[in-house]
Amino acid sequence: MTKYREIIRLHCMGYSKRNIALSVPCSRNTAARVADRADELQFKWPLPENYTDGALEKLLFPKTVGSVSERKMPDMQYVRKELQKNGVTKKLLWTEYLEECRQAGEEPLMYSQFCYYILEDEKKRKATMHLNRKPGEQVEVDWAGDPAHIIDPDTGEVTDVWLFVGVMSYSQYAYVEGFLNETTPSWIAAHVHMFQFFGGVPKILAPDNCSTAVRHDKGWGEQILTESYRELAEHYGLAVIPARVRKPKDKPNVEGSVGNISTWITAALRNEQFFSIAELNAAIREKLNKFNTGKFQKKDGSRALLFREDEFPLLSPLPAIPFELSSWKEATVQFNYHVSFESMWYSVPYEYIGKKVNLRVTEKMVEVFYGQMRVASHRRLYGRKGQYDTITEHMPEDHQKYLEWNGDRFRKWAKQIGSSTYSAVDAMLTGGRVEQQAYRSCMGLLKLADKYSVERLEAACEKALSYTASPSYKSIKNILATGQDKTKPVETQEPHASNQYGITRGADYYRR
Repeated sequence: MTKYREIIRLHCMGYSKRNIALSVPCSRNTAARVADRADELQFKWPLPENYTDGALEKLLFPKTVGSVSERKMPDMQYVRKELQKNGVTKKLLWTEYLEECRQAGEEPLMYSQFCYYILEDEKKRKATMHLNRKPGEQVEVDWAGDPAHIIDPDTGEVTDVWLFVGVMSYSQYAYVEGFLNETTPSWIAAHVHMFQFFGGVPKILAPDNCSTAVRHDKGWGEQILTESYRELAEHYGLAVIPARVRKPKDKPNVEGSVGNISTWITAALRNEQFFSIAELNAAIREKLNKFNTGKFQKKDGSRALLFREDEFPLLSPLPAIPFELSSWKEATVQFNYHVSFESMWYSVPYEYIGKKVNLRVTEKMVEVFYGQMRVASHRRLYGRKGQYDTITEHMPEDHQKYLEWNGDRFRKWAKQIGSSTYSAVDAMLTGGRVEQQAYRSCMGLLKLADKYSVERLEAACEKALSYTASPSYKSIKNILATGQDKTKPVETQEPHASNQYGITRGADYYRR
């Protein structure tokens, strides 16, 4: 199904139809149709959580749209020329086109049709154009080809260190950091550190087709972002447009900068020895600073100066919280309205008992999703296994009543009834490993007092205490149910002074 939510998100952030189509991915025509319909319906991001892709499809396209009639065609040569100018958009050109049609008394194209013919014109030309990136628009990222190295001080073992490279397309301002592997956690951490280094976020992220960025399970012809990379893009509010396979011109700056980085950093450090990743990255940062502040050969200024003056003011601000890598797991909501992750229990609204849900887990959080809707969020638990994190609102109403009571309150209530009830309640509260285990039994005694009266409950507790010092709720309930609390204990009769049927020997007899 078409990813309507992602198309609308990127459209609301101001991305072009072309970039939306590359990022989702989808056809440009689809991106244009969805964006135009979203404008017509005045959709704003963020959308309600219940606006799933399926729901959006019904809202956006409730019926098939008819064919396009003959209308005035725009001047494509003029459109191509104007679109290369800074700040000129298809929307602006369409507005001017509408005014031109109005003055000429001709029927104009709809905006979606206008965009469609522009895309068709681009296909016909089939020419490779040099893309003049705008300041602050795009950062290109990749792993450098040649690794650096660190040495184990104890064994002398040499370990490869892989260099992550990020380059702003306009200024060529670069970021470099070494990692011990090229796994997803390293890839994500590199991006988080890069954005912190830049002090802001560009609009477009252009990665290579590495497995940490793009899934290849459907072949190289279709580019689908990994779930972690998609979440990172949404967190930082940018679009991800991977480079096409075997198309290095899609990211010319990073391809060129990789070579420069190799000269400036790896080659410059080739005769030095490093014994930790931290030590190596400190040296890399020093060389990186010289690389960025070094003067251009064919123009004035430096990468750092160009970035600071032209790009940094146009970057989007960093989010308040850096992105955290997450993992996903499917779980079933148990009858206690909790789900389990690594032997810890997290509450879910009781309405979802028995439902299959998805858990999004980060280092600090556990979030529960039903479909595309988040239904619960918890701080992740660590330490002793079997811990529970329960949100009151997730509990049924009758279960919530238990939270209003504690041991002291149960004892105070029991004392008002009588000493026997107090002793029984105190024995229940202190008899288990933890006090909370007895709350259900104490609450049961409350209900018995309502059903049988406080006088009978006191008598039943007295009866139960005559049998055992630790009476249970079940035994007290049984006494009340059978009416044993109403019977008086049988008095023990004193023996007669004389015995007419036998001989009674006195104590002195046995002392003889």
